[in-house]
Amino acid sequence: MSRGTRLHAPVALTLVAAVHAMTVAPEISDALHDVRLVGSGELRFFGLPVYEARLWARPGFDPAHFERNPFALEIRYARRLPGNAIAERSIAEMRRIGDFSPEEGQRWLGIMREAFPDVADGDRLTGVNDGQGGVRFFHNGRAGPALQDARFAHLFFGIWLSERTPSRALRESLVAGATSVPTTAP
Repeated sequence: MSRGTRLHAPVALTLVAAVHAMTVAPEISDALHDVRLVGSGELRFFGLPVYEARLWARPGFDPAHFERNPFALEIRYARRLPGNAIAERSIAEMRRIGDFSPEEGQRWLGIMREAFPDVADGDRLTGVNDGQGGVRFFHNGRAGPALQDARFAHLFFGIWLSERTPSRALRESLVAGATSVPTTAP
């Protein structure tokens, strides 16, 4: 191998990694056409990476009214986590975003327990919001449960996208590429 080839190899590997990182997963492109990466960020716990989140949406995504927009939130895990723990933590985080009845919580917990299997390093969980209250879950590209519940959509995706999220830095990273949407008075 020539010296010139060795000097360019790291650049080529970096470009391949960057292209791979920005490739839209098939389940996302099938559900939502013309999406682009709006932003991404990493959640760490005591300095250790837990997951990387990516927000995919069409141009014009409005973070202030995220639940009204079609989008996908893709989470790539960096460690093993039990699916039940993910579901239970999601319910706890949803309570930080807004109130809901114990019956709603139990119903949603059941759906999330079905949607979230145990994950390992590199596994992906994806939630697709249709902008009209419909949510569909995927695990490593395989379709999981779906539900039509605008309240669930708002509270669940609010864990990452609501202005009330406790993970402000992650939210800012996720919506960093959102275009501003002009508002008009009625």
